[in-house]
Amino acid sequence: MGILWLNEIGKDDVPLAGGKGANLGELLRNEIPVPNGFVVDSRTFIEFMEATGLWYHINDLLRGLDVENTDNLNEISGKIRKLIEEAKIPENIEEEIKKAYRKLCEEEGEEVFVAVRSSATAEDLPEASFAGQQETYLNVRGEDDVVDRVRKCWSSLYTPRAIYYRVQQGFKHEEVSIAVVVQKMVNSEKSGVMFTSHPVTGEKLCIIEAAFGLGEAIVSGSVTPDTYIYDRNAGKLVDVSIGEKKIMITKDESGKTVTVDLPPEKSNERVLSDEEIEELVKYAELIENHYGNPQDVEWGMEKGKVYILQSRAITTIKEGAKEESKVSGDLKVIIKGLGASPGIGIGKVKVIFSEKEINKVEQGDILVTTMTTPDMVPAMKRASAIVTDEGGLTCHAAIVSRELGVPAVVGTKEATKVLKDGMIVTVDGEKGNVYEGAVELKTEEDKPKVLAGGGKIITATEVKVNISIPDGAKRAFETGADGVGLFRIEHMVLGLPKHPMKYIKDGEVEEYVQKLYEGMKVVVDTFYPKPVWIRTIDAPTDEFRAMEGGEDEPIEANPMLGFRGIRRDLIEEEHFRAEIRAIKRLVEEGYTNIGIMLPLITRVDEVRRAKQIIMEEGLPLSKIEFGIMVETPAAALIIEDLVKEGIDFVSFGTNDLTQYTIAVDRNNENVAYLYDETHPAVMKLIEHVIKVCRKHGVKTSICGQAGSYPKVVEKLVRLGIDSVSANPDAVERVRETVARVEKRIMLDRLRDE
Repeated sequence: MGILWLNEIGKDDVPLAGGKGANLGELLRNEIPVPNGFVVDSRTFIEFMEATGLWYHINDLLRGLDVENTDNLNEISGKIRKLIEEAKIPENIEEEIKKAYRKLCEEEGEEVFVAVRSSATAEDLPEASFAGQQETYLNVRGEDDVVDRVRKCWSSLYTPRAIYYRVQQGFKHEEVSIAVVVQKMVNSEKSGVMFTSHPVTGEKLCIIEAAFGLGEAIVSGSVTPDTYIYDRNAGKLVDVSIGEKKIMITKDESGKTVTVDLPPEKSNERVLSDEEIEELVKYAELIENHYGNPQDVEWGMEKGKVYILQSRAITTIKEGAKEESKVSGDLKVIIKGLGASPGIGIGKVKVIFSEKEINKVEQGDILVTTMTTPDMVPAMKRASAIVTDEGGLTCHAAIVSRELGVPAVVGTKEATKVLKDGMIVTVDGEKGNVYEGAVELKTEEDKPKVLAGGGKIITATEVKVNISIPDGAKRAFETGADGVGLFRIEHMVLGLPKHPMKYIKDGEVEEYVQKLYEGMKVVVDTFYPKPVWIRTIDAPTDEFRAMEGGEDEPIEANPMLGFRGIRRDLIEEEHFRAEIRAIKRLVEEGYTNIGIMLPLITRVDEVRRAKQIIMEEGLPLSKIEFGIMVETPAAALIIEDLVKEGIDFVSFGTNDLTQYTIAVDRNNENVAYLYDETHPAVMKLIEHVIKVCRKHGVKTSICGQAGSYPKVVEKLVRLGIDSVSANPDAVERVRETVARVEKRIMLDRLRDE
């Protein structure tokens, strides 16, 4: 066995110290201020397993395990972890760990609080692939407790996710091992995250986020941190944005983590001085230069001293967006509609009327149809543009096209009649025009862009993005959004081979859970650690009817007012439980950026029952954010009661809120001209909800189409909304609007003073 001190190891010691331990040692050996500590190496774990005879028992339990059977996997995992955590550690191992802890205390001059952190020993293991795979224990003090937490870290090598991953990757369980890092806790007075270079463009801009207290406040989204942008080429601070930091998370004398409310003057105080920023940038450059690529760095400050707590490579840097083009010359418009997704597409028309014909659409064709369905997404990806007879700016074709970055024109009424197979046309997804022939393109400097170039504008009000299908996650991420304010899973579900309830009736609930999990994971992983608010399913009955097994769907005169949203999930409870199980898997894998959002809430007991089911499924509400959609006047008017039931956030679904408030179907061409999300009645409901939520410390957001309208965004920012979630093509425009409004508010206050 062996105890390795961090100052003795480096990046080549992964087999003994694991990835985390080796990385921290590498930083420390290169004069980066890493908190003092040691590693209980992988040989110690092997010695423990051999001395206790656990290898035999564990291999026996794992033999023949079907990892696709979630219940069985969880049961076996629990048995193995119990065996490890109840086994007696050999005296020599226990004494070596205690001896190392006592030495650490002697070096620090007191009995110190430590973080006990798992560190996997192979880069192919989950620890290296996904953050938070095995366990970490914070604020541990006393040699007996340290030994106990080391053993718990060992047992976490057999979490359900770790077992599943090894089977999928072809690893033999007996060939893996684990090290454990024991490191002095930093009780940060200031903390945060910094990107050594811009995380999207790769520019030499060091971006630092900072808050008071421990870093959990930033990671959890409990505060809006300060943001500082330092131009490394120019050697100067170029932008400062002061966030509103209403709380601070810190450690009390007993070692318990507590949340402290900050007075207004403190919450709006600048966290970092120019000198502290310069020091952080110095370490950013040292770390980036050492590793040879930009890094995502966690840091903390205690008693004026900077500590680097973790560093990992940035993997999201993208090439700059290409210049887009506009049409020019003499143009003949064949048909007009609504410009639903910006950009220009030129190609051969392929008219289809159902998903059975999608193979007609080849790469670069113009897909023309009555209305797209989830099953048409493969063809939509191949198309250079999309044109539909029906739909508005929030229809499936519009939403999915924007996320895929495919130009689209919707609501033309007769495209499938006017456009014929084989015709060559040009589609202008901004203006809503379809032109005859392949028209001349002219590149312009002041063109519209589908995507943002990458987060140069930092705002206190978060600007998030809406997502409907996992395939759109990468493109949505490239907007530089602060997270996902709305992940609509119904589009993903409607694209499955059969009706959700048919999976359940056929005894294939685990297969359905797996499909939900896989789709959700794409989005959650792409945006990690930025928050992703997942809205449980909210498809009307008429959308389900076309699916295999959907023939039993009720026929409703007005599906928008019918059997949908949370009211359906609480009747078809097995389905709601399946959604929760899929999310639970992600949480068990260490994803801490998930929120659950309930749609179509009209009653307090709906929230109460949903929370009860979530807890019955074993998903701790403390591990997620829990919120509701405010898309009915009922929810807005009883918001005080809903808040008291216990919610973390609300999000306005203005599309439905407007329909239900002013009695207008936005997809009905006879009355669509009356549809107005800025109607005074709608805005008064929103204002009331924001005021109540601010009083109770509940976050507010907007994810409806109105979140993409600058004039609405301006009103919401002035009312004090916490975030705005826009369609991918509107993120940049909305961020500019938010920044302008925030600066105007500050300027007005200064003038008043």
